[in-house]
Order: sequence, then C-alpha cells, then structure tokens
Amino acid sequence: MASRPGKDTRMAKKTVNEKRAIRHLMDLLKVEGLSGREGNVAALVKKKLLEAGCKSAWMKHDKVHQQIPEDFEIGNLIVRIPGSVRGERRLFMGHMDTVPLCRGAVPVLRGNRITSRTNTALGGDDRVAVAALVTLVETLLKNDLPHPPMTVLFTVGEEIGLWGARFVDRKDLGDPVMGFNVDGANPARLVIGAIGADRWEAHVHGKSAHAGLHPEGGISAVVIAAKAIAEVAKRGYHGKVRKRRKDGTSNVGIVRGGEATNQVNDYVFVRGESRSHDPEFLEEITQVYRSAFDNAVQAVANDRGERGSVEFRAESDYRAFRMDESSAPVALAMQCARKLRLRPTTVVGNGGLDANYLNERGIPTVTLGAGQHRVHTVDEYVEVPEFVRGCRLLVEIATAP
Repeated sequence: MASRPGKDTRMAKKTVNEKRAIRHLMDLLKVEGLSGREGNVAALVKKKLLEAGCKSAWMKHDKVHQQIPEDFEIGNLIVRIPGSVRGERRLFMGHMDTVPLCRGAVPVLRGNRITSRTNTALGGDDRVAVAALVTLVETLLKNDLPHPPMTVLFTVGEEIGLWGARFVDRKDLGDPVMGFNVDGANPARLVIGAIGADRWEAHVHGKSAHAGLHPEGGISAVVIAAKAIAEVAKRGYHGKVRKRRKDGTSNVGIVRGGEATNQVNDYVFVRGESRSHDPEFLEEITQVYRSAFDNAVQAVANDRGERGSVEFRAESDYRAFRMDESSAPVALAMQCARKLRLRPTTVVGNGGLDANYLNERGIPTVTLGAGQHRVHTVDEYVEVPEFVRGCRLLVEIATAP
C-alpha cells in the first residue's frame, strides 16, 4: 500500500504516544534483569504486549537457555506479528539483560534525562530497546497501522556473550529478510559493522610446596601467569594494540587461584579477550597470548628442574561484519530517518552486538540508537528526546512500503 512520504511522517509523529512510551521505559528500568535472570523483564514485556493487543499465540520463548553454558532461567522472547499488508518479514530486536552494575538501580526522570537515584548504572543499555519495541507494537496495533509481517525479538545474555543471538534459530524468527537491532544512543547513527572477538582462557598448573619450609621445591602458577601477562604487555599486545597499521584490543579480565599464603600456588585460571576488525590480526593477538603462556612455563622451574604446564583454549566469540550502505536495511533506515528530518550517518562499532550473529546467519541487520549514554558506568543516563525519536524511527521502518 503506497502512501505519500509526507503523510507517513505525520502519521508516525502523531501516533507515537510519548507519555506512554516514557512510562514503558520507566517501568522496565525498575525491573532487575541481569544476564541469565531476565525472567521478570520478559514477564512485564508480555503483560504490556497483551495490553497493546498482541495475542498470546504470537508470543513464545525459545529454548536457547538449554544451550547456553551458563545458568539461564529463560530463553529469548519471540513475538511474531502477522502483517496487515503483503510484504517480506522484518525483524526488530533488542536485549533484555543488563550488567551487574545496574543492580539496585532506581530510575528518576529529571527534565529530559532519566538517571539512577542510586550509585549504580541505570540499565538504559538495553531497556531503551525493550521499551521502544513495546511502544512500536503498541503503536501499530492500537492505531491499526498497515505493516508487513514482523518479528520482535527480545534476546537474553547479550552482555556476557551475545548468547541469545548466538543460538537463536532463524526458523523461529519466521525467516525475516532484514533486521533492525536497537542498542545505542543517537537513532540517526546507523551501526553497519562491528568488531570481531576471541575469548580465551589459560589453565596454569604448577607444583605445590610449603611456602615457608621449602618454597624452592614448588612451581608457582602465579609467577607463570604473571610472566605471561607481562610479556604480552611488553610486546604491546595488551590494551590498545596497533601493529603495522593494524588495530585491535585485548584484555585480561579474570584471574583466579590460590588457597593459602603459606602454599606455593599450583593452579591459576586466567580468562581474557582479543578484538579486531581484521580477522587475521585478531588471530595474531590471541596467538601472542598463547605463546606467552608457553614461554612462561619454560621460564619457571623448581630446584629439581621441573616445570609446570598450561592448557590454553581460545574460541571465536563473534565475527566482524560490515554491511554495504546500499543494503536493504541500511537504505530503508536512512530513508525513514530522513523522513523524520534526522541526519543519518553510518559507522562501524568497536563493540560486539547481537547484530554480529544475525548478519552471520544471513539476516542483514543494522543497529540503531534510542538514547542510552555512558553505559556500564554510574553516570549512565537516557536522553528522553532521543528515545522518543528512536520510537518514531522504528514505526517509520515498520510501516514503510
């Protein structure tokens, strides 16, 4: 059903109920939902969607939580809404989980900003998406706006490994032809590419000995791990990494081990990550860690010449991608942004997104913003006018012929 651009723009501006959209956001920000514990968030979303006119038969949880190697209480929430006009299915998505720093957040609205009253992060990452998607569905159904078939996906576990997007079954989504992921600040800033990452872990084994009576008989796993990390840093492969005009990052995030101060530590667990837009350079960064741990094992011995060992394991966390600006979802998002008199730009991000896995599965997915700022910090806030513009942009995209 073709319609005039000017009419489309006025329709979206008129039909998005700003007060209700903000209320949805405030309600959802109040609900705690750390990674793996998104059940209460999903329950509130389903309640709101039913009130908006969704049928319970359209909604279901998949079983990805049974595949995730963590303790997850639910899978993704998938809502498949029939089209009121013919067209190819479009996917809209955002993640339900928040980082641990959001625990205990109490949202307050002051002027055009929402912040947390407590000394915590707010959870705008990514509750702005959840609220915007609820607002999108409500706007379409309450106002009987023409739209092709659409799937709304609320993922779990994004913050700790993109787990929901990693394991979602394309058939459960209804085989959409394009996707729109909400996870950012400025709605007009279209993320058309993202970095790739490896996750690695090292199990360092030494030999225990009494640290006071005969420490020379021990092989310290702590010293092995420390030497390995120090070598990586000395070679310039920790933190911001730039070699031969290639860029990447790496980080040692978890170090665990030890039971007593009078025992030479015989086991240390180390986990970290490597990132780069260049797959070959990403492999190089990870390989530097592997060789550094091997070198450190050989550099530490006890008085008998015995050495420890290391088990180094690495796997691809998510692959880098970059969409062409002429691809269907990018072109459609830019077209709709211009209708709303926004100034769309395209960027390539340095963080992993649920869109990484959707693109890998053959569903070209662009990522949009909805007002989240300074995420993962106690200074996090939501810029309300941006959030409302994000809601309007989703309605434009969903109803565009």
